[in-house]
Amino acid sequence: SSSRECDFTPVLGDIRDMCALNKAMHHIDVVIHLAALKHVGFSESKPMEAVKTNILAVNNLIDAALANNVEYVINTSTDKAVNPFSVMGTSKLMGEQLIRAADLVSDSTVFSSTRFGNVLGSSGSVVPLFRQQLESGKPLTLTSKKMTRFVMTLEDAARLVLESINISRGGEIFITKMKTIRIEDLANAMIQIILKTENKSTISEKI
Repeated sequence: SSSRECDFTPVLGDIRDMCALNKAMHHIDVVIHLAALKHVGFSESKPMEAVKTNILAVNNLIDAALANNVEYVINTSTDKAVNPFSVMGTSKLMGEQLIRAADLVSDSTVFSSTRFGNVLGSSGSVVPLFRQQLESGKPLTLTSKKMTRFVMTLEDAARLVLESINISRGGEIFITKMKTIRIEDLANAMIQIILKTENKSTISEKI
């Protein structure tokens, strides 16, 4: 198969800025929406900021995509949108609903969502946090040793988005099969890899 080169030009802008979104989407075929406030703690302490970024900005994205006749919009969401009990999860669920509603009224643009788990190694994931704590000699802090998380690799996340574009017909929420892992098991594995020890006393639960 012949390779196809893609032109890539980064554009700096604010997802909350409607004017910036309109300019960024001019002559664009596919939009993959990744911008979000996904920190649970920050969203709880500043809920209106989560609303502005995860709800109102999604509405801006929809309006800009429709105005510029974008062919596909793929919104990335989170497993925390399932039966949400946090501000962050609730705001991402609302983003999904806005995308779904947009597809119902759109004659040309296809709107769909994908749900991610915890992308290992990405910004905001627990892996870099644990690494930083271990390398600085601090104990690993867990909310609860019994906690489990759906996890996926960066490659899994990229594959999910690209496959979603290929099969999307509009209004879907794509969910990949993800492995679950106990956070304590992940912490112990990182202790063994980074510190070359099985000493579990370096783990403490948050109060």
